[in-house]
Amino acid sequence: MSELSFHARKINDPVSHKSACAIVPVFGKKHLSAAARALDGEAGGPLAAAIENGDFKGKAGETLLLPGAGKAARVLALGCGAPDKFDRAAARDAVAGLYLGLNKLKAKDATLHAGELLPDVGEAEWFCGHLARELVSRAYRYRSTVAKPKPDLHLNKLTVDVASALPARRAQSALDQGSAVGQGINTAKELANLPGNICTPTYLAQHARKLARGHSKLSAKVLDEKKMRELGMGSLLSVSAGSDEPAKLVILEYKGGPAKQKPYVLVGKGITFDTGGISLKPGAKMDEMKYDMGGAAGVLGTIHALRELELPINVVGIVAAAENMPSGRATKPGDVVKSMSGKTIEILNTDAEGRLVLADALTYAERYKPQAVVDLATLTGACVVALGHHATGLYANNEELAEQLLGAGVETHDRAWRMPLWDDYQKQLDTPFADVSNLGGPAGGSVTAACFLARFTSDYPWAHLDIAGTAWDSAPKGATGRPVSLLTRFLMDRATAAGK
Repeated sequence: MSELSFHARKINDPVSHKSACAIVPVFGKKHLSAAARALDGEAGGPLAAAIENGDFKGKAGETLLLPGAGKAARVLALGCGAPDKFDRAAARDAVAGLYLGLNKLKAKDATLHAGELLPDVGEAEWFCGHLARELVSRAYRYRSTVAKPKPDLHLNKLTVDVASALPARRAQSALDQGSAVGQGINTAKELANLPGNICTPTYLAQHARKLARGHSKLSAKVLDEKKMRELGMGSLLSVSAGSDEPAKLVILEYKGGPAKQKPYVLVGKGITFDTGGISLKPGAKMDEMKYDMGGAAGVLGTIHALRELELPINVVGIVAAAENMPSGRATKPGDVVKSMSGKTIEILNTDAEGRLVLADALTYAERYKPQAVVDLATLTGACVVALGHHATGLYANNEELAEQLLGAGVETHDRAWRMPLWDDYQKQLDTPFADVSNLGGPAGGSVTAACFLARFTSDYPWAHLDIAGTAWDSAPKGATGRPVSLLTRFLMDRATAAGK
């Protein structure tokens, strides 16, 4: 897959600027941008004629390919909707349409005359970041196990004409940031899309080591089952007991901030395939359980973006990786195991396994004396029932942390919704045979899962992201790369706050 690069500059005359494709904004039927007017005039008015004839309405995301004008080999009109209604939603639609338009072309370079898309400096930077992130992430192609993957986007260079909206240097920084996040999203997509016979716990460990190789600020280490047993991780190891694939605890340490700065810790559920164990899932759509490591993919994708961004912040990524299989060695419903925290857990359902691997990983996170811990997991079908596929479920024991994550989600349109974490639900986890059970019954399943995790996170600010409905889609089937955008924005905001 060719790498798409972005270049910000100020172009005084779009007619004399050489490009394989000039992209010109059009706001509804009546308002052509200055670049659109100049190039359309040079070509004799084909765009104005198309609008007059009703062939192009300028709706947000609508595109129309026109003959070349001036030194542009072709012109692509980009609909942006009514000028008085051009907000972030319209901008997102326009960028989505732009990708579709570019994907049909053979052009290897293009120039977006974006001056009138950038009303002020803050929105200009947001637009540049969003543009780069979306084009990079939409250009992702899965190719690992197919003979004829979808063809790559031909475009490998996009010049963004910022006119006088903001200095080209600031625009370039926003474009670079967006591109880095897009790369992280694509890493998460690729890992989650890989089949379970390739993307095993060992594979995730190898990928983490590869990610860290050659980067002075990033290091990786992997704990095997022997080391986890020595640490008392009976909860995590109960999940891998029935599998021939050994579990791994993968730790990535990014040290971009001062040595004494406490890190933020990201913890990802990495169930590389989930049969449900002895509590076997129905066969229909079980293939989709390769996506049950979406949390791990999100952590590794975020660390990838962080590596490219080189943020002045300390971050630790922890991936609890295991395969959940039935066998004669598998954990049985009713078994009681001891977690690293010392708490005993009665396992009422072996298909509620994600919380078991997270319990020990969250306890392990304590050793870093973190500023905050955020775990992400495709944890419960109940969250999908509650929120569908649009919003990630957010639970937190700290109000400030919850607001920071919610804000990052709004900024990136990778949104989360706050869910209750009330003590009233905790009694559903009570059992006479252990300190806690791993199942709270059918009512409030996503809530009681979070309440289970809360029992292992009382020593630090913590948030839980249930991404069961947002980490992948069924139609068309594929990983989304969420919540990499949310988490990178959160970390960028924390780095900015620390530098003030």
